[in-house]
Amino acid sequence: MRSSRVLIVDDESTLRTALFRVLDRKGLSVLTANRIEEARLLTQGDQTLDLALVDLNLPDGDGIEFMSQLKAQHPSCEVIILTGHATIESAIRATQKGAFHFITKPFNMEEILSLVDKALTHKKLQAENQQLRSELHQKYNFDKIIGRSEGIQNVLSLIERVSDSDSTVLVTGESGTGKELIAKAVHYNSNRADQPFVAINCGAIPSELLESELFGHVKGAFTGAISNRIGRFELADGGTIFLDEIGDLEPALQVKLLRVLQERSFEPVGGTKSVQVNVRVIAATNKNLEDLVEKGLFREDLYYRLNVIPMTIPALRDRKADIPLLMSHFMEQFNRTKGRKLSGIHPEAMECLVNYAWPGNIRELENLVERIAILKGQGTIEVNDLPAKYRASATMPVTAKSFEIPDEGLDFNTAVDQFENQLILRALEKTNWNRNQAAQMLRLNRTTLVEKIKKKGLRPPGDLKIDQSRDFDTEPSGREITQ
Repeated sequence: MRSSRVLIVDDESTLRTALFRVLDRKGLSVLTANRIEEARLLTQGDQTLDLALVDLNLPDGDGIEFMSQLKAQHPSCEVIILTGHATIESAIRATQKGAFHFITKPFNMEEILSLVDKALTHKKLQAENQQLRSELHQKYNFDKIIGRSEGIQNVLSLIERVSDSDSTVLVTGESGTGKELIAKAVHYNSNRADQPFVAINCGAIPSELLESELFGHVKGAFTGAISNRIGRFELADGGTIFLDEIGDLEPALQVKLLRVLQERSFEPVGGTKSVQVNVRVIAATNKNLEDLVEKGLFREDLYYRLNVIPMTIPALRDRKADIPLLMSHFMEQFNRTKGRKLSGIHPEAMECLVNYAWPGNIRELENLVERIAILKGQGTIEVNDLPAKYRASATMPVTAKSFEIPDEGLDFNTAVDQFENQLILRALEKTNWNRNQAAQMLRLNRTTLVEKIKKKGLRPPGDLKIDQSRDFDTEPSGREITQ
């Protein structure tokens, strides 16, 4: 990984040397110049410049004007203006021209190091968010979030209604259901879309480090705090912070988070000055926070602060109709990214997947399709292409007497739905997807069967493209299916 490239332009040799030494010790790649003409020669070429510290008054020109020229050549470069003769007018002009910060000499090195850290972190976040924004039209448009089941459509409708508000959102759902994807959809469809989206997993960071990650720390706050550091809340200022696995937050941090939600301010670890932030909070958890509140493990007042707009993501086993759509989406995705040629899935293989419980939810389904894409490479996915645990979920129609209920019990509606899927798929397979004959075999009205097929997302084998607007009366080529 390349080190950040920093330019220092100042005619005071003592200050220039001191800045070079402290920045070089931080592992930065540092260039120095005592005038504008020398700086221009150093910054020619294709090498990226990440940060510049530029004196306001240079022997051969104005530092702010040089900054404008520098940013035209290196648009993502952050610039800190240094001056020994600060005025309100010059500070305003520097800001208007795009300066990251304006600092008056003399300053201590800790102050400038803190500014450099903040500028480079801001640049990194801007780059990450620019990349994310470039993907928005494909990844976060509502029509790209896969699913037509009632549960997921309700979620998408709620996203559309709440995105432009600043209210706190609590996203709940099992692991692997796509909670962060939903959080990003809220952010990138809001008026904060051009500002940072900062995510942190509260369950993945040790509690003794999490407070510093969230709120930052000052130099000397604890062993190893050799310089000031800004936290995720400050980095997300103006945008959105996503607090994943909020149910794992320690009680002491729950108190601090409550204050941020109430007052929009906090103190860094070891600090005494409050930092004000304008941040939208989206929290997520796979735990039942109400149960945690009853057990005294989660603050009730914090729960109600977070649960302003609750959003529950259904488990994949509760949105079986979306499995064919998701399969099609992931097959197309890995065909494109892995150079594979999967063409569809056999009805019996689809039956196995529809009947499977999906404890890992969409993440598990995506991993399965990627595995098959790598190992099989092309053609139709058959039952034998599935790992054993997925094949075991396929069962023959059974009678109530022969059906065994597990000791831990089962969900009645899910079991009935799975049994219905098996019956419909087998009837369609026996009749070569002739719906009239399948309806007669099942003693159903043809229109009833058609609606069930559409609702469950059942498709003939090899029909990879799923077009929700096309009825099953025609094949993909437009030819009428024999009735």
